[in-house]
Amino acid sequence: MRNIAIIAHVDHGKTTLVDKMLKQGGTFRENQVVEDRVMDSNDLERERGITILAKNTSAHYQGVKINIVDTPGHADFGGEVERVLKMVNGVLLLVDASEGPMPQTRFVLERALALNHKVIVLINKIDRPDRRIDEVVDEVLELLMDLGASEEQLDSPFIYCSSRQGIATEDQHGEGKDLTPLFEKIISYIDPPESDPESPLQVLVSSIDYNEYVGRIAVGRIERGTIHQNQEVAICDYHDQSVSYKAKISALYQIDGLDRTPVSEATAGDIVSFSGIENVNIGNTVCAVDTLAPLPFVKISEPTVEMTFSVNDSPFAGREGKYVTSRQLRDRLFRELLKDVSLRVEETDNTDQFKVMGRGEMHLSILIENMRREGYEFQVSTPKVLFKNIDGQVLEPYEELVIDVPEESMGTVMESMGQRKGELRAMQPMGSRVKMEFVIPSRGLFGYRSEFLTNTRGEGIMNAVFYDYGPYKGEVEQRAFGSLIAFETGESITYGLYNAQERGILFIGPGEQVYAGMVVGYSPKTEDLTVNVCKKKQATNTRASGSDEALRLTPPRQMSLEEAIEFMNDDELLEVTPQHFRIRKRILDHAGRMRALKRSKTANQ
Repeated sequence: MRNIAIIAHVDHGKTTLVDKMLKQGGTFRENQVVEDRVMDSNDLERERGITILAKNTSAHYQGVKINIVDTPGHADFGGEVERVLKMVNGVLLLVDASEGPMPQTRFVLERALALNHKVIVLINKIDRPDRRIDEVVDEVLELLMDLGASEEQLDSPFIYCSSRQGIATEDQHGEGKDLTPLFEKIISYIDPPESDPESPLQVLVSSIDYNEYVGRIAVGRIERGTIHQNQEVAICDYHDQSVSYKAKISALYQIDGLDRTPVSEATAGDIVSFSGIENVNIGNTVCAVDTLAPLPFVKISEPTVEMTFSVNDSPFAGREGKYVTSRQLRDRLFRELLKDVSLRVEETDNTDQFKVMGRGEMHLSILIENMRREGYEFQVSTPKVLFKNIDGQVLEPYEELVIDVPEESMGTVMESMGQRKGELRAMQPMGSRVKMEFVIPSRGLFGYRSEFLTNTRGEGIMNAVFYDYGPYKGEVEQRAFGSLIAFETGESITYGLYNAQERGILFIGPGEQVYAGMVVGYSPKTEDLTVNVCKKKQATNTRASGSDEALRLTPPRQMSLEEAIEFMNDDELLEVTPQHFRIRKRILDHAGRMRALKRSKTANQ
């Protein structure tokens, strides 16, 4: 048996490689129809082309079972990554032959090296016309040295592959036929798990699944001993001595291909799933009843961003959602904590509001999108960073940002970074493009992605990963535009929209329901403007030449969830329903907003 995890940046071909390993490892019949990226089982993962949840599978090669953990490549899901590395003995580091190592690669690899895991480096996409194999090999070695790799880790073997074609070779100039060289290297280089089936049972719970029929399903690697179905066990925790109780394993499963196969027993070294322990949590150790021996658990990185989730109180509340009450919202958020160790949820003085803290905007937006699809209706506030106060000094989170842009966009990007308090650390020309590394306060990246794509005409690539906490950098310039706010409740009319579009860009078209205080567009001016999109043309008994011609409307801008979160100002909320995202003002009444604005100006003076 071999237990391995695959580390790679978003879009470097990790999930595609697992597909081919499963097909060549005999998981599927030769004539079986299998969809691409079979490991991305979640609808959101398929739509976005990213891995969000760490998942287990297994392939077989010459009588050896290879347990494979497909880890997320995005830093916002680092909580998933950190815990699954405890289940494996080695990692496959997958690097794009053109892009080279990226920030998220560094983030996960650093944790794998700290656990002293063996590394096999895979240079993927060697069939790309813009490949730079020799340079990328040097960049990987530099990265390993930067991260303090041991002598053995620096001598890691390199394999060159094309996951799309399902071929691998140890010679970068050689012709590959299949993935046999990769399978051979995994078996010869990665150590089998150290197993002691005769010792008392010890399993560290690294992941939790949830099923309405059986409750919590714990996933973990058996460190020692043998686990049986219907066995009585004791649960303890390394960091929390108060956790100590007995339970019974009701069902036991091994991972076989993509399926969980029921088994009666499993021995040390294997990765198993089991149900029957009602209150089991990630980080708990399942032990033999007479031998309590909790295992240390890797510390999960702290959240850096918070948003307020609240009950929807807009005029359209309750029209679309299946779950709309504060009790249902609370239950759903606390249920998410069972599976997501990076998330924190706190109740507030207001029973209708909850503080939700996560690793980044994407981490929280995935939760919002999943809840929306499940039928929840609620509101969220603008994201805010979590400050720390140490010895009287205010510290804020910083991100390490890597930007890859065409040369002609470099000046605009540098200017934006300066306004957002970013510091340039390194710059490297790459043909007609430039790669730049910045350290920037997390606040400085809020709302920047859309601006960045506009500045680079859609050709720029940006990736950020948590860097560290550092001194507070002062105010960061807020958005440079204002909102167009609906004046009255009703249905949007072409005539009203035609007049409103002269003030800015609209988010809605004709025939849509709006309410007073709802944001229906944005204006290039910095202040908010109120527009009447429900205004009808006055009927008269005179007809003038040309006045009744068809009014031409500019197509409205459709905003995604991330764009809507980026767009919001501090005095705005995002109403989330199963069918719609609506940005609205916290104070819907126009006169009330004006009074609040006057009070804030007076207070600032």
